[in-house]
Formats: sequence, structure tokens, C-alpha cells
Amino acid sequence: MSKVSQFYNKEKIQEQACLWISRLDRGLSDDEEKTLTAWVNEREAHHTTLLKMASYWDNLSVLNELSALFPLDEINKKPQERLKMIAIAASFVVVSLFTSVLISNQWFPFSTQHQTQTFSTNVGEQNTFALSDGSTILLNTNSLLEISFTQSHRQLTLLQGEVSFDVAKDSNRPFTVTAGNQSFTALGTVFNVQKNDEQTMELVVTEGRVLISNVDEPLQSLTTALSEDAPAQLNGLIVTSGEKAVIEPQTESPVIKVPLEQLQRDLAWQQGILIFEGEPLSQALLEVSRYTNTTFEIADPQLANLKVAGYFKAGDIDGLISSLNSNFNIRASHPNNHTVILSAATP
Repeated sequence: MSKVSQFYNKEKIQEQACLWISRLDRGLSDDEEKTLTAWVNEREAHHTTLLKMASYWDNLSVLNELSALFPLDEINKKPQERLKMIAIAASFVVVSLFTSVLISNQWFPFSTQHQTQTFSTNVGEQNTFALSDGSTILLNTNSLLEISFTQSHRQLTLLQGEVSFDVAKDSNRPFTVTAGNQSFTALGTVFNVQKNDEQTMELVVTEGRVLISNVDEPLQSLTTALSEDAPAQLNGLIVTSGEKAVIEPQTESPVIKVPLEQLQRDLAWQQGILIFEGEPLSQALLEVSRYTNTTFEIADPQLANLKVAGYFKAGDIDGLISSLNSNFNIRASHPNNHTVILSAATP
């Protein structure tokens, strides 16, 4: 008789716990409370991970709500042990807050909702983070994002890479992402920003609206116009759901309406997939290179313009080489561990 044990992804549980913490911070609906209770009671790992994630949060009310939702006798755990875990988690929050005050040599009252943080991913890595305002961000490979939240504004700076934003609505605190010399202000939305360099970037809006404006636009003017529900007073270009903007030097009309299939292709990286539909091999290899430390060299220039199509797992170099070999008779050689040279195979 065999015994099968199911393994649970630790990172997936942590991601789910972060999402629940962000929802607790903004307040749960009745249905969400029931769903959270069922999730916590599903297994002990959910319970302990939720407490651990709460210990990193900058709002003590989250722990209070956790304590109210899950009384000591509702969890399959000794009361003393449960109480000890809550106390430890609360102490982590207090220590974290006082440490940040000491480092900055400034005092920010707990009610100011001030948050400064940096998020990053390595080459080939993707990661999801929950923010204190209830928003979530998904960082693509080799990305760097800085955030600075205050009572009046939510300011984020994309220093490199690509990020998808699921923004919690707050008309009193605009959500603005700065990339190079452009800024993108969410008018309650889900959108994706890719920064190629200081002047070239792409915006894809899948829900709501995003205002593109110059980075010099005062944050106060954004706040005033949004609080008065008068986006027409804002200087810039509004991109709506289902639209894509490609910003580059000397581009007069950057916004285009794109079909659903193209949106799905542009955002397929969020599922760890790269989709090509007739791009030149040289262009496809540039996209593949974002997800690996491997460098590609095309030995035969005529191969550079070959049109490639297909679905590829991000970072799967072996799968890509196998597909090129079977479909185009392209041979790959490896002079070292981080270089692939592509050439036409000898008949």
C-alpha cells in the first residue's frame, strides 16, 4: 500500500499570505472574512505564514484584526503558544518601526502612512509584492522599483525593468509611477510599464485609465485635479483599458488600440511565458536575453531576419535551441557556459 504526500509551494503560500495582509490593512468584507478563515484553517502552514507576514507590516491594526478574526480557541494550537506567536509578531512590528525612525533620525507618527521601500528581482526572477495601501505589484526579470508613500501621494520610481501594477483606489492619494522623463498616474487601474531606457518605454492598460505626463508635472496638481474628479484639467495623455502606448523619441501618436490577443502576448511574461508571432530571430533573442545571463551570437547574418513563432518558457534556453534546430536547422555551439553561437547547420 503506497502513501502519497502532497507538497505545498512555500513561495505560493507566502504570496497568498501577503495578499491577505494587504486586504486586512484596507478592511475585509464579510465574504472575504469567511474565505480567509477557511484558508487559515486549511493547514497550519497558512496560519504560521500569515502571522510571519503580518510581522513585517507597518500597521499594528493588522495584528489586532487577526486576533479578532481568529480567537485562541479556534485554532488547533495551545493557547499559550498562539498568544506567544502574536506577541512575537507584534514585537517585530514595533522594533521595525522604531528602527526606521532611528535610522532616518526623524519621527513619523503611525498615522502618516509613510512608507519607503525598494523592490528588486534578479535576472530570470519574477516576484509579487503586496503594498501597504492594498495595491499589488509583480516585478519581471532584472527589475528595480522604489516606492515612497505619504498621506498625500503614492510615488513609485521604476529604475529598470518591467512591473505590473494592480492599484487600490484612493482618490485622495494618486498612484504615480515615474520612469525616465515620463510619469504614469493611475486613475484606479491595472497597468504594466516596461522601461527600456530613459526615453523609451511601453505602457499597457488592462483596466481603468492611466495618465501619461511629463515627470516635471507637480504632484500637487495631480492630487487636486483627481480629488475634484476633473482629469481634463491635467496636462498629459490618457490611456484607457485595452490600449498600449509606446513612448520613444520623435513619436507623435504613441497610443494604439490593440486586440486582446496582443495584450495577452505582451503580458504573457506574468505566467512565465514568451510568445512570438513572426518577429525576426534577432529581436526574439533580445527578449529571451532579458530572462537569462546567457549571451546569444548569430554567426550567419542571414539568420537574423528569420521569422520565429511559438510559445517558450522564459529562461528555457535548451527548449529554444531545440525548437530552432528542429524548425530552422540551426545549430548551437557553446564556447563557454554563458555564450551560445547560432549558425546554419551544414547539410
